[in-house]
Amino acid sequence: MSNDQFHSIQETETASGAFAAATDPYPRWSRGQWSVSKTNFDLIRGLVVLRLCSVDFLVQNNQKILTYLRKLLGANLFKTVLKSSFCGQFVAGETREEVEPTVGKLARFDVKSILDYSVEADISQEEAEEKAVEGVIGEKTKAPEVIVESGIIDEHTVTEIHERYTVHKEFGDRRTDVVAARTFFYAGERDCDRNRDVFLQSIDAVAETTRSQGWAAIKLTALGRPQLLLKISEMMAQTQNFYKALTGSTYETLVLSRMSHDEFIQRIKDFGIKADSRQLRELIQTIDFDDDGFVDFHDWGTLLDEKKKLGEMFQVLNIKTGKLEPLIDDLTEREEGEFANMMHRMVDVAEHAVSKGVRIMIDAEQTYFQPAISRLALAMMRRYNKDRGNIFNTYQAYLKNALSTIEIDMHLARRENFHFGCKLVRGAYMDQERKRAEAVGYDDPINPSFEATSEMYDRCLRRIIEERSARGPGHVSVMVASHNEDAIRNAVNMMKDNNIAPSERVICFAQLYGMCDQVSFSLGQAGYSVYKYLPYGPVEDVLPYLSRRALENRNVGEGFP
Repeated sequence: MSNDQFHSIQETETASGAFAAATDPYPRWSRGQWSVSKTNFDLIRGLVVLRLCSVDFLVQNNQKILTYLRKLLGANLFKTVLKSSFCGQFVAGETREEVEPTVGKLARFDVKSILDYSVEADISQEEAEEKAVEGVIGEKTKAPEVIVESGIIDEHTVTEIHERYTVHKEFGDRRTDVVAARTFFYAGERDCDRNRDVFLQSIDAVAETTRSQGWAAIKLTALGRPQLLLKISEMMAQTQNFYKALTGSTYETLVLSRMSHDEFIQRIKDFGIKADSRQLRELIQTIDFDDDGFVDFHDWGTLLDEKKKLGEMFQVLNIKTGKLEPLIDDLTEREEGEFANMMHRMVDVAEHAVSKGVRIMIDAEQTYFQPAISRLALAMMRRYNKDRGNIFNTYQAYLKNALSTIEIDMHLARRENFHFGCKLVRGAYMDQERKRAEAVGYDDPINPSFEATSEMYDRCLRRIIEERSARGPGHVSVMVASHNEDAIRNAVNMMKDNNIAPSERVICFAQLYGMCDQVSFSLGQAGYSVYKYLPYGPVEDVLPYLSRRALENRNVGEGFP
């Protein structure tokens, strides 16, 4: 642990002042203000908790130890001990009433709040794996035949894409090797309805406790069967590959350039595909969703259409018959109903948030879900970000394609004239992603090193700032969600270099509750827009969250004497 980190616990005032001096030449706080931001008990608790997190035996066996303590102490005493120690350090309270004083205390130091009801199902690995393969979407387990039979793309490539976006039981427990992120498991439509209701209640809590100045965080895997997201992601990947091969373009070229109807039809004819004018008109209708005379290849806007069936959304041209055929032709009515329910829940959450003046962040998840999650997030932005940034999508800088994905999404936002909202993180699934890629047989999606990820983070942020300059104020926003002091310094310096005032709120910052306070309070008192991510929920139900925080902080205490 570095000296700065140590002093953030033992001498918060000094460390915070040192960091602020490095990020802003005119900090606005006084030493007297800092004296009430942390009590002696807060400092001692932080010191003890982080010391314990550095004991490897305790961290590796934390769940067993907590189970034993629960039996030894009894429910009431166990709850009291945790609320005075680990839970008090990392969780803001059990109810919105308990969270409200924490929100108010942070606000006094110009730190705003992101509320997240952090209750998680505590199930075994075996149960998680069974839930992953339960009711696999569609009876077929092979790649889409219409693409395989086209001969445009070799069967190996089609199969590789299919395997990447297919459920694999050995990776069914998505909590494995994941420290920083929460996981939802599908337990039926009623359970998804309950998750939707929890998100709605969290939005109400944000509106009431922060006077609509805060945020709510949601995960799309909580609102429906995750296999649906897998299926959508695969169909997107297969469709993109098909049209890339058909037109001789890269996916980036397809999205970022402008290909007219006539140019596209000529490429179809050059490929030797026989299709009459009616069939070509039908094809054009499926790849030019906004009727602007240029092809779009994926009708990402209609994903939120609760009346449109999933099986109708992804169609490709059969080069033998010249007819459009669906990529998904084996969905049951139950599965179509589950998809409609998922879209309905998403719309419910977004509509409620907008009505309450609360913005929502859609969390990033594993790469095999992410194509669908990002398209759905963009569809929500397109609908709800006309006047301001109500919906933010999350981008993970540890991915090799992070910058190109942001580039494409900003292009779509610019073209459709909606606010581009982005939360930029390093990433939460690295070990799991690498193991799955090696086992299933596709390229590792993760950057090769910490340094490469840091460079990607800075490049993404720089590009977003450039987009803000091109589009003007009020059209682009980014949340720098990081505990890395170098990344935050770079962001502050980029703001200065581009004459972006903190009051403009183009760039805001966020850290977890109980962590990195020397950064959060310094930024807030220096006039920057900064948030604390406040988990809350019953003590017994936030134990998985506490377990992840212990694992995440196990190296923090190594510098303590």
